[in-house]
Amino acid sequence: MADDVFYMNKALEEARRAYDEDEIPVGAVVVCNDRIIARAHNLTETLTDVTAHAEMQVITAAAGVLGGKYLNECTLYVTLEPCVMCAGAIGWSQVKRVVYGASDEKRGYTKFAPQSLHPRTEVTSGVLADEAVTLMTDFFKAKR
Repeated sequence: MADDVFYMNKALEEARRAYDEDEIPVGAVVVCNDRIIARAHNLTETLTDVTAHAEMQVITAAAGVLGGKYLNECTLYVTLEPCVMCAGAIGWSQVKRVVYGASDEKRGYTKFAPQSLHPRTEVTSGVLADEAVTLMTDFFKAKR
């Protein structure tokens, strides 16, 4: 659990970067062999690309570092429950473990496609969820 908190704090750093760039504040890191190999945050506004979610960005970066498409020895930390699109990408990349912070009752994969992850992927939810929720709430309050 201590490692999960440490790495989720790194994902929250990425989410804060997104916030500062006027992006929805979601951040992610991929860890392999106790080392962060990729970091990313939402870039949908910056890239004018609806698929530029933090998870999609970090999966691509991690695959580049490893030189292959499968992340079956990696853990993905993300501040918000992945959407269906991201869960599909997580499934195809065969991520070993997903750790997320806040649940997403409106668009999260567990509501719409709970079987979309790879069957061997382990999931841990709720790690630093309050911090992730606060960041999202503050972001959308500032927008209104």
